Amino acid sequence: MLPKSTFNNLPPEKQETILRVVLEEFSQNGYRKTSINTIVARLGIAKGSIFQYFEDKEGLFLFILNRSLEKVKQYLRAVREATTDQDLFSRLEQTLQAGVDFLKSEPQVYRLYLRVMFESQVPYRQEILASIRGYSHDFLKDLILTACERGELRETIDPDVAAFILDAVLDRYLQALSIRHLDAGLGLLERDATANQRWIRRIVELLQKGLAAPALVR
Repeated sequence: MLPKSTFNNLPPEKQETILRVVLEEFSQNGYRKTSINTIVARLGIAKGSIFQYFEDKEGLFLFILNRSLEKVKQYLRAVREATTDQDLFSRLEQTLQAGVDFLKSEPQVYRLYLRVMFESQVPYRQEILASIRGYSHDFLKDLILTACERGELRETIDPDVAAFILDAVLDRYLQALSIRHLDAGLGLLERDATANQRWIRRIVELLQKGLAAPALVR
């Protein structure tokens, strides 16, 4: 969902201000409870002005969501490219650590994702979640196929099943760092960066025991 040309004609700093406020409101309040009146009040503009930039509330939400998801994808692609020469489990460790770092540096973006995950009234929710999971699956499957070509994994490994499991584990860990009741009482929200790194290492070591070729298990 693209903005109108009137938005694109705004100075870049004004565009960023609008999008920052919009992201904050949707991520903090969810789609249904986000108020256009509150957004325009925070921006100090007339209510009609926002509809000169975007068709409606739904269009505004879909634009900020797509923008946020693209930021995540760019972040993941950078990690993938930076770790091309490393083995799968080093790449997974760095990918999960990058996810934790992104969560800390872009909390509003991750909170928006959680809104989509857990709020039923988000427009096009099923399609959005299917797209997110599909991208994550393909991203991880690509890493797995590369590892298979290098002889790093057991020959019996099914790449689709492995990608499904990795996606579930990595996503679940990031959720547990954001939502208290999802950490099974382990206190993950209170753990510092060093403790998080140890958890990530243990998770990846356990995955390696199940997936790696016997000669490569640590």
